[in-house]
Amino acid sequence: MIKQVARGILLIVITANLNIAQDEFFEPGYSIGGYGELHYNSSKTGDKDPSKKMDFHRFIIYYGYNWTEKWSFKSEVELEHNYVKDGNGELELEQAFVNYHTDKFGFQVGVILPSAGLINEFHEPPLFLSVERPEYSKYIIPTTWFGNGVAVYGQSNGFAWKAVIHEGLNGDGIAAKWNQGIRGGRQKGYKANAEELLYNGRIAYTGVPGLRVGGSFSKTKALRSEEGTQPIGVTLIETHAKYDANGIMAIAEWGNINYTDHSAKSSTGYYMDLGYDIGRLLNLEGKLYPWFRITDINAGKGHESENEKHYKKTMFGLTYKPINQIAFKLDYATKTYTDKSKDKVNLINLGVGYNF
Repeated sequence: MIKQVARGILLIVITANLNIAQDEFFEPGYSIGGYGELHYNSSKTGDKDPSKKMDFHRFIIYYGYNWTEKWSFKSEVELEHNYVKDGNGELELEQAFVNYHTDKFGFQVGVILPSAGLINEFHEPPLFLSVERPEYSKYIIPTTWFGNGVAVYGQSNGFAWKAVIHEGLNGDGIAAKWNQGIRGGRQKGYKANAEELLYNGRIAYTGVPGLRVGGSFSKTKALRSEEGTQPIGVTLIETHAKYDANGIMAIAEWGNINYTDHSAKSSTGYYMDLGYDIGRLLNLEGKLYPWFRITDINAGKGHESENEKHYKKTMFGLTYKPINQIAFKLDYATKTYTDKSKDKVNLINLGVGYNF
């Protein structure tokens, strides 16, 4: 009995010394990263001459600081479209939060991202195949969706979860842009009205290398400014899956937003990607993905002009990644509307994206 007690005391002492040693070896410090993307876009509607544009769409800098192994600060500042002047371009603080993190549990407080879909939290250009982000991540999940709030997250046995309490949405912005889902309702942390908050929860399975399967639920009341006007009820349910391993890139996302007291009843959409790295067959340095995507977006379902905005899109592309942090992209797409009187749109996009 005495020997067992002695062994227990010795184990406690050794464990304590190891923890002290880890703290002694840790040095506080900062980290810098970022991403960006340059785009060339050609859009041709019916018989009209094509519209051609070039744009350095995004330039982002990450800055972080680690006080200890568990306590850190993380931030993301974004400049869109090269500069900000006379209503053009945007300069945004997309993330800025204090983070507490262990192997199984953590929390964030500050400017944070709700956990909805694949791209809202992880949106660096090399992570998706197309030149532009999928339209699903604009009209169903309004990527990038950020604001003031608090989040608790964790992982165990191959499952990852996150719960978020976040600033709510602006109902006037949703009502004015009925065909863009909830995108126009983002308050972006600027003196955000906090009378009604957003409640968001997500769970995902990541126990197989390269696989992520999950879904999320978000709910709020989007307040209106006009006296006597009812807030717009918003309930977003989405599910997603991604497999990126063994040369295969397969992605599927589906989402639906139900509304109350809005001119549209819901916003719904999905897209699916499938690509394969033929670089491994050609003995090519890096990865070369031929791929295709199908998309269906109806962001104003139930609105009297629903058919004018409901569209389907077929896209083919080629993405070359000499290293995982750089992607050169080319894609071609055709876009057709439910309203057959509207002309078909042909799109050609070229781009390069990076992250570090």
